[in-house]
Amino acid sequence: MIPGPCLSVTYCRSLYVVDGGKARIILTTLVTPAEVQDNQPALDLLWRARFRWQLRPRQVSADTKYGTVANIVAIDAERIQFAVPLSAVGKRTGTFDEGVFRYDLDADVYHCPGDKVLRFLSQSATTNRRVYQASATDCMGCSLRARCTTSPRGRRISRSLDQAAIDRVRGNHATEDYATAMRKRKVWIEPLFAEAKDWHGLRRFRLRGAEKVNIQAQLIAAGQNLKRLLSWQGWGQRPWPGGAPGVGGAIPPPGRVPAE
Repeated sequence: MIPGPCLSVTYCRSLYVVDGGKARIILTTLVTPAEVQDNQPALDLLWRARFRWQLRPRQVSADTKYGTVANIVAIDAERIQFAVPLSAVGKRTGTFDEGVFRYDLDADVYHCPGDKVLRFLSQSATTNRRVYQASATDCMGCSLRARCTTSPRGRRISRSLDQAAIDRVRGNHATEDYATAMRKRKVWIEPLFAEAKDWHGLRRFRLRGAEKVNIQAQLIAAGQNLKRLLSWQGWGQRPWPGGAPGVGGAIPPPGRVPAE
């Protein structure tokens, strides 16, 4: 799923669901108002394309903005590998981030880089996260305090209730499958929007209204798919010296007209 450029004052988010194969077939598209974030309709588009074309994807790749907890949990529940970079929001330069704290599942505690224990403090129903905190005494006497926290009450970290799914996505980052998915997305998928903008008029919509702009986006996507279908059938290929395969007679060089 790739976010599109800002296309007009009101409707400036266009999303594609694209087959990850070399054919790069656009399976569905959607144009949304600017206030709708890219990650919000992502699951609906994915399930619609999956049902409409009877697909069983093994992997879904997207950029960071799609890596929300809700998307990760839903895709992980379908046993689909989700290749998405995770957001670095909340990480501070020069301090230990939550990734260096080791979680003990059996004891339900965290161990910090200084080998101190962070115990469960509270749980938020709003954010679906559990908060763990080290004792103030441990933090005040720790030699790593300058790189960890300035709080007088001790270092706190939070853990999502869906952390297991998030850890599976993060664990995929070290695999070759993830690196391959990111390379394919960069080379095969992202250029589709540049093509649509530069060659098919997606830079600015001609019509107004949600229904009309979505019709235009669907027509543009259909045109891109038709180009790939014609290319697969051999249309537009440079002819061979003796004539294009399947064509009766050679094509004359430019500037020459065959004799009657």
